[in-house]
Amino acid sequence: MSVGLSRLLGLGSFWLVLAYPLWFSQASADSVGTSRPNIIVIYCDNLGYADIEPFGSQVHRTPHVNRLAEQGRKFTHFYSASGVCTPSRAALMTGCYPLRVGMAITDGVVLRPVSPIGLNPLEWTIAEQLQQAGYDTAIFGKWHLGDQPEFLPTRQGFDFYEGIPYSDDMTPRPNQNWPPLPYLRQETVLEAPVDRDLLCRRLTQSACDWISARRERPFFLYFPQCMPGSTKAPFASEGFRGKSRNGPWGDSIEEIDWSLGEMLNTLAQHQLTSNTLIIWTSDNGAPRGIPPWGSNAPLAGWGYSVAEGGMRVPCLMQWPSQIPAGTVCEALCTTMDLLPTFAAITGTKLPEDRPLDGHNILPLMTGNEVASPYEAFYYYHLDQLLAVRARQWKLYLPIPAKDNQPPRPARLFDVVADPGETRDLAADYPAVVAELEASTHGIREDLGDQKNPGKQARPHGLQPNPQPLLLKNSP
Repeated sequence: MSVGLSRLLGLGSFWLVLAYPLWFSQASADSVGTSRPNIIVIYCDNLGYADIEPFGSQVHRTPHVNRLAEQGRKFTHFYSASGVCTPSRAALMTGCYPLRVGMAITDGVVLRPVSPIGLNPLEWTIAEQLQQAGYDTAIFGKWHLGDQPEFLPTRQGFDFYEGIPYSDDMTPRPNQNWPPLPYLRQETVLEAPVDRDLLCRRLTQSACDWISARRERPFFLYFPQCMPGSTKAPFASEGFRGKSRNGPWGDSIEEIDWSLGEMLNTLAQHQLTSNTLIIWTSDNGAPRGIPPWGSNAPLAGWGYSVAEGGMRVPCLMQWPSQIPAGTVCEALCTTMDLLPTFAAITGTKLPEDRPLDGHNILPLMTGNEVASPYEAFYYYHLDQLLAVRARQWKLYLPIPAKDNQPPRPARLFDVVADPGETRDLAADYPAVVAELEASTHGIREDLGDQKNPGKQARPHGLQPNPQPLLLKNSP
């Protein structure tokens, strides 16, 4: 990165040193299998814990997701690092809590169009890790980590990008300079406004074409679905609209299932199935207020919160010969684990010049381990630490009185036996309450908590003169 861009982003000399990953080298440790697997990560938008049949849905037909569960492994305590969109995606990309990479608070709860903020180009992403390992890398779908050129996926380790830069509901509004929702290929707006009913079908076809063109080199395909999304009536193409038993929400989910089926068929057609790792999950739980409802049952609460239904998400993984078929993993793991796990799979070193928060969960994926690598997992809402989980225990931290609001006492739940968070056990287990409260001291010092900044938090990227992404008129 040039010194000029570093100044533009407002970064210190420490970050200039990190402009090129000098720490990277090919690791000598054994990687899994005889060849590096292709990797596909499918990341749904606002899909609830029980919105698919393997996790309990009785209203949505998801035959292809069912096949993934039958031929792979179901993770029942898999977490996003945030209950909202932009921070959760920053965590997945970097292997860090959003607050560590400056993406817990942006210019709102999530990034909006024409924002001056984005994921710092000096952060190290999953795509860069795999690109350095010799992978072709592509993203098809919703990015939502900055819409200015220096924040787009093509500057963050992806060879190819096609999709929308932010959420499907971020369309022109009064008193906003938001442009028509743009559809990008690389860094060029191809269409604006895009037909949102066709997003899933169009992106799926492009992704399958991209897979078909790759035979000799390993590839990483990141497919952040644009749906069910954030509108009151999720979009779907004509073949799915009005066909489900759960209105527009169900139509969208059944098209997402079709999308997975198309990718599975493409892999099979080119004899790539046996050497492809597929991870299928969601960025956060289904939110309240979009009827007919998505479902987070039996978890408590809704998306956009730190309740179990906000941050515990469905997750399925398939990798024939490596991941045992038809199995379940009940250990706590998170989206932050994907970066270190992919490094382990490809035999490549992780950065040594900055802390990460994720863990290598390859032993959990293969069934060789059963215990979670987390001593504690922290639930942040924006920059506020609200809860902590260790083993089966989840403690909602006490909140002092503020702005004429009464104080809230600590609450303790056994979220293995009581995922609905219905029985407060704080009075019965004071030693557990004290233990979990004490466990937050280090993370508060490291990452921060509200107005108290952490010592190891890093800056987001900053473009002081953001411009809208517009369709250029033909000459």
